[in-house]
Amino acid sequence: MRELVTLQVGSFANFIGSHFWNFQDELLGLASDPDSDPVFKTHQQYLNMDVLYRSGETLQGNLTYTPRLISIDYQGSLGSMSSRGTLYNEDSSSVPEVPTWTGCISTQVAEPCKKNLFLQSLSEEEQNDKEKEIRDEDIVENLENSVKYWTDFSKVHYHPQSIYELSGLFVDTAEFDNYGAGRDIFSKSLLREEISDRLRFFVEECDHIQGFQFIVDDSGSLSALAGDFLESIADEYTNTPVLLYNARGPGPYSNLKSRNQIISRNIHDAISFSRLSSFCKLIAPIGLPSLSKSKVCTFLCIEDEKPYHCSAVYAAGLHSICLPFRMEPLGPTSNSGYVSGAMDVNGLIQTLAGIGRQNKVAILDIAMPAPIMSGEQVEQFLLRSLQPLISETADDVEDSQAVESMTVHGAFGSGGEHASVSEVMNTVNAAYEHSLTRPLFCHLSTARCPLPIPLPFPSIFSSRVGKQGELLSSPIPSSQSRGSLDVHSIPMAARLRSSSAILPYLENRLVYLRRCGIENCALGTKLVRSWGFGTDELEDMEQTLSEMVATLNPGYQNSSDSD
Repeated sequence: MRELVTLQVGSFANFIGSHFWNFQDELLGLASDPDSDPVFKTHQQYLNMDVLYRSGETLQGNLTYTPRLISIDYQGSLGSMSSRGTLYNEDSSSVPEVPTWTGCISTQVAEPCKKNLFLQSLSEEEQNDKEKEIRDEDIVENLENSVKYWTDFSKVHYHPQSIYELSGLFVDTAEFDNYGAGRDIFSKSLLREEISDRLRFFVEECDHIQGFQFIVDDSGSLSALAGDFLESIADEYTNTPVLLYNARGPGPYSNLKSRNQIISRNIHDAISFSRLSSFCKLIAPIGLPSLSKSKVCTFLCIEDEKPYHCSAVYAAGLHSICLPFRMEPLGPTSNSGYVSGAMDVNGLIQTLAGIGRQNKVAILDIAMPAPIMSGEQVEQFLLRSLQPLISETADDVEDSQAVESMTVHGAFGSGGEHASVSEVMNTVNAAYEHSLTRPLFCHLSTARCPLPIPLPFPSIFSSRVGKQGELLSSPIPSSQSRGSLDVHSIPMAARLRSSSAILPYLENRLVYLRRCGIENCALGTKLVRSWGFGTDELEDMEQTLSEMVATLNPGYQNSSDSD
């Protein structure tokens, strides 16, 4: 077994995680559904879901299958869901008796959040209530207009050890919007022990853990908590690699109105990235200022102000990238025709950060949906369709040392059927042969199983996307956006690449730190001091960022020294 433990810290990270686990739950359901497409039934033979899930048993003897997950967020972020979940039916609502107290006892109970139609439908399904069945059309419409918490659209049962609310720190509090506000939160003895014990619970039951998949919302104070948590993981699990996605919704990009806010945001970005990258083996920033206006959304209809929408796109990319981690390894002469390119987390890290130069910052590109793998000029179209999920990258960079890992799954081939492994391989190889910017090395993973679209997925597909995610020659009349009732699955392509195209992202953070935190900037200097950072710490961060830039551009260090 090659288990993977997933960690989600912060609001937007949990929005992404909620969609991610909905995909996995949908795959499990389709695999056991006699009426589903055979491609989903076959996937269980080659995609081992035990990599992400754990088997358990309730006190009543009921078998459970829950994500191997720790989710951390502010208090009040769970909406109508209990942090203990519902699967194990543990009642924590009763007030314990205190025999030594003879005075009056008063209980303050907050009004619980009302469940939306989707969550009501789940409750009815569990209770086998056929009389109050809610229509899918009403559920989809209600979700589009009512999602406030990541739990509002989650269809997954979680283990009681998985969900952790930070007591005393409440959601939507403006004062927690920067790195300084989160310093030392994790260091509080009780909190640190509780979170570490939960991680230990999942790790110690693993036979052979392959790594940690860490998603953090790095837009506010929980980035600091995540940094300290990562440092703790690095100390305790020295030989277990961490693949980190530092994610950000569009909100932090659009709320900057004053010079002070801009300086604060710039320093936060520099410090947060420097700290997070120090305690992982590979880091991939994700988050566009306007997803709706990017080339990623050529066939999507996104509303940037809705985390429910944006997080669905990023979750689709993460799902695709982690598919190789659960593929069953095949022998050198075997060919299932169904999957190819199995790789564990350490293999991915060694490929991207170990071949050639030692660059640990990767760019995540996706094509959603992926193009057909046959026809004229498909090779060039495949690479053009892959678009980065961050904005601070350089286009058309000629980098002879670039290294890539690509996953294509559920793509269509000739005849309208899902492309075989060999068809995908031939198309990708041809694409690189005709490309002007061919990488030094590319690892390819393929699977015939597409991305399933669960009922609570947002209505973000354009009228050019068909039922199975195929790209239509003409748009469907009278259709602006399509959701899970219209699109049941889509082909996906995703790529992690180590390339000098990430240089603008790194250089910007180095400049932010120097100009606003270290050099003679009164506002910036005062701010970082109020966050508790001393000169030595800032200089260490500057050194970290400088080395990252110099790795991709060896001449940069000399030029900066001469300024």
